[in-house]
Amino acid sequence: MIKAERQQQIIAHINKDHKVLLGDLSVLLNVSEDTVRRDIKELSDQGLLKAVRGGAILNSPVPLHFRDREHYDVSHKKIIAEKALNYIKDGQVILFDAGTSALAVASHIPRERRITVVTNSFPIATVLEDHPNAEVLFIGGRLNKTAFSTSGHEVIQTLSTIRPDICFLGICSIDINLGVTGKDYEDAQVKRKMVENARQVIALSTLEKIGTAEHYHICSIDSIDTIITDTDPNHEELVPFTEIGIKII
Repeated sequence: MIKAERQQQIIAHINKDHKVLLGDLSVLLNVSEDTVRRDIKELSDQGLLKAVRGGAILNSPVPLHFRDREHYDVSHKKIIAEKALNYIKDGQVILFDAGTSALAVASHIPRERRITVVTNSFPIATVLEDHPNAEVLFIGGRLNKTAFSTSGHEVIQTLSTIRPDICFLGICSIDINLGVTGKDYEDAQVKRKMVENARQVIALSTLEKIGTAEHYHICSIDSIDTIITDTDPNHEELVPFTEIGIKII
């Protein structure tokens, strides 16, 4: 079997199961594990999967640019947003990152809810500008044109002075071993600081993002208190998270 055929089979396998193991592929393709490892490295360098110790896992299917993400999987984000509203109470200070799932939650906040929202997201600040009882603290900094948010030293410095009751964290990729990762380096730095200071971290993740990974580390899985998903909390792919004490909604 030539290399191109092997790599096509690797991609097909990972698209089906979301992960591949070196040993399994070695048997399936009838080649050495070193050959499989080289194939995986090439595919990882091309951005087609994420190489990890002992194999590879799927990259996040989510587009990078905000404009593309804004219209991606809208119905599932609505399910997540409606579940998340149960956590929003009067008097809270709530931190929203710049994810489109976080935007969906912010868009559904009842007008009678009296809260303080802290965010670096221009779209979230915009949807709350007419909210009669939500005070909005917008964190200024350098414009990240991909995420429609602010980033940089000023943002991280400001976040270090705030301890919110809840951080709603939009998820690009989340894996039981690799934790939460993202596609954008500067956005990942901001999210990391958000997680560090929050009393409670709630990850907003559709099922397709579970078991995927990207290049930039945000936090370990034990930094997450709750995962709100668009599916049944007892789904088999969510069981490993429940087993380590993360609440699944």
